[in-house]
Amino acid sequence: MIRKLSSGQFRLYSRKTDPRTHHRRNLGTFDSLQAAKKHEREVQYFKRH
Repeated sequence: MIRKLSSGQFRLYSRKTDPRTHHRRNLGTFDSLQAAKKHEREVQYFKRH
């Protein structure tokens, strides 16, 4: 899940909430939407291999 921050950057959050904090886990902050999408694909690949 990618959200745009007020600073203009994009942050990648986990799809599920963290059971301890009940918030989504921050998976990285990126300057461009393309970079955030690329990292999201890498995360999904890593989860399955």
